[in-house]
Formats: sequence, structure tokens, C-alpha cells
Amino acid sequence: MRKAEITRKTAETEITVRIDLDGTGQYDNRTGVGFFDHMLDQLARHSLIDMQVRCDGDLHIDDHHSVEDTGIAIGQALAQALGDKRGIRRYGACLLPMDDALVRAALDLSGRPYLVWNVELPMPKIGTFDTELVREFFQALSTHGGITLHVDALHGFNSHHIAEAAFKAVARALREAVETDARKADAIPSTKGAL
Repeated sequence: MRKAEITRKTAETEITVRIDLDGTGQYDNRTGVGFFDHMLDQLARHSLIDMQVRCDGDLHIDDHHSVEDTGIAIGQALAQALGDKRGIRRYGACLLPMDDALVRAALDLSGRPYLVWNVELPMPKIGTFDTELVREFFQALSTHGGITLHVDALHGFNSHHIAEAAFKAVARALREAVETDARKADAIPSTKGAL
């Protein structure tokens, strides 16, 4: 049962996340931030991780707390659903084109959080969404999911395309990393014996 449910409540946000690593990419994400919901839908669809997110945040201030705290909760849910990580492939990578954008993502479900972010989003806004929050989301996801994550935008001039390609590339890499390896289904994927 590689599923998890996380509830996170602070003075700024109240969030519930449900995920199923062995899903089909079904999603139902409602954070009150339209563009961000669209990105979370892409994350679920392309990772094949079923995902439901509910966030009630202090949007009267801005979107920052909702986006960052959702990243924290999804990261925690991933870590919980993976358990001791027995049998997973552990690593994943994707080179993803989207029109003018080309984004590479590579990750390791190592338990050692680290984000390398080489992504420039030329515009400060996508609609009303602050583009700097894309990095904030992935920083929170990496930290609380215990993920070493590298994201590089190799080409692109349209901020929407670059951001969406980043979410899809990470999703595809995550899909590969969380899959079980039939040849090592009972083994921890590390010479240390633990992740």
C-alpha cells in the first residue's frame, strides 16, 4: 500500500494531501491558485501518481504560503508513501520539450535533500502567479521529500512553457524513480542497506 495522507495546519495554511504511488495519474487539486493547480495536475498526470490536494491559504496576502506549504505536504506524503524505499528504482531523469522550452530533470530518492535549480523564467508573472514560486515549490518538495533534484532549463523564452516543462519533467523523472524494480523487489536500492 504505497499511499499516504498528510494534513498540515499552520496560521497561514490548512492543507490535506492524498497520494497513491501506484495510481494512474488521477488528480483533484484545489489550492485556490489557478496556475498552480494546473501545474499540480501535470505533476500527477505525468508521474502516474494519483493526487488530491486541498489548500485553504492566506491568499489575501499572496500565493507564497499556499505554494510553499503544498510543496512541503506533497514532499512529506511522498516520503511516507515510499516507506523504507524497498524495491524502488530510486533514480529518474527526463528531458522534456514543450514548444520553445526544453527542460531536463534528474532526481534521486536518496533521503538527502538537495536542489540544483538552473531555470530562468523571463517574466515575473504568469497571469497573476509569481514565477519565483516555481522554485519555492520544488525547494519545499525536495527538502521534505528527501529528494536530490536537479532541474535545468536548456532553452525557452515563454515562462508558462518553461514552468510547465519543469513540472512535467520532474513528474516523468519521479514516475521512473518510484517504480518498483522486478529484479530487486525486496532490496533497498543502496549499498548502505538503508535510504
